[in-house]
Amino acid sequence: MKKHHEVDGIAIERGVLSLVVDGQRIQRDLKQISPALAAATEEEQKEFEVSPSRYGIHWKLIDEDISIDALLGVAHHPTPRRRSA
Repeated sequence: MKKHHEVDGIAIERGVLSLVVDGQRIQRDLKQISPALAAATEEEQKEFEVSPSRYGIHWKLIDEDISIDALLGVAHHPTPRRRSA
């Protein structure tokens, strides 16, 4: 399985998600990226898993997902479909 990113050091403190992605420290205010995660208890915030492909983070107790690309501000554009003759 291809890994999209190297992800490490995930922590939430004082309403800020902090992690290292591909060697770069990222910090984002929870209120801006996920109102559900911002409103979660400390226990709910600490219970997460990184996807095997390293594409996203999942908080199972609140059923919330955040993509790493979204945290990095990477925009994906759909590829045009080929027309069949």
